[in-house]
Amino acid sequence: MQAFDRAILADLNIFLTIVRRGSMAQAAIELGVTTSALSHRLRKLEAQLGVRLLNRTSRSITPTQAGAALADQIGGGFQAISDALRTLERHRASPMGRLRLNVLRDAARLVLGPVLPRYTAAFPDMHLDVTVDDHLVDIVAQGFDAGIRYGDRVPQDMVGVALTRPLQWVVVGAPALIARTGRPRVPDDLLGLPCVQMRIGDNSRVPWELGNGAAMIRADIRGPLTANETEHAVDAAIRAVGFAYCLERRVSGELASGALELVLPEWASEGPPFTLYYPSRRQTPGGLRSLIDLIREAEGLPRLARPGEG
Repeated sequence: MQAFDRAILADLNIFLTIVRRGSMAQAAIELGVTTSALSHRLRKLEAQLGVRLLNRTSRSITPTQAGAALADQIGGGFQAISDALRTLERHRASPMGRLRLNVLRDAARLVLGPVLPRYTAAFPDMHLDVTVDDHLVDIVAQGFDAGIRYGDRVPQDMVGVALTRPLQWVVVGAPALIARTGRPRVPDDLLGLPCVQMRIGDNSRVPWELGNGAAMIRADIRGPLTANETEHAVDAAIRAVGFAYCLERRVSGELASGALELVLPEWASEGPPFTLYYPSRRQTPGGLRSLIDLIREAEGLPRLARPGEG
């Protein structure tokens, strides 16, 4: 049985090109080599296979019976390879395929959701498969292409790309609650007031970090309710159950409408940005790169530099 040599594939492709062209000269032009080089490679292939593949005269080239059978059998395989390479070219030219993301609830609402109309319109061959989950998961083990978390929660062995500027965390309360309890003036005032606590994906409580730098205070708040998602915490705050600590941009609409009021604004705290992370810097999928660019553009940030760009 003939041992398979990967180098033989190139020679078989040469053979198929000669058969298709019916001319050594035309095949040489298509492949970008000299006629003598082509003739040498063909003789080498015939010697390796131990079978004459082409009948050659000064006027014509025709496959032998064995050559015709070989061309017929391997032609479909090379066509399949050609089709697959063209599909890859389409991937490079315009994103296509499926992109699986694992995303924080707040990130899904605040940074991913707003760009979805533009993304789906610009890349109709892309399918986003989004899992909204506040638990920190192993995206590789779970089959995700990328995740979105706060920058300080991204695993160190991952490539992280900031999608936003640093995020502002604030304390808010409903007008009815403020009327009932009074407006807190300093962080210590919160210790005696009802507050809605938040529990994150690893079941630890979200610390109320008030202020920045050396002046930052971690308030050990208490209250009648602990929620594991922002939606429930904000809803409870609107219903005057307690003061809530959350992203300022998450409650921008409620603040504008008056459903919530900002308290202790001078104690707002700056936190890490939403960050997209993925396993490798090599060959970032086009669909993922385009999504990053759209989000960063919406956030007023520059797009990522492409390989070869300054």
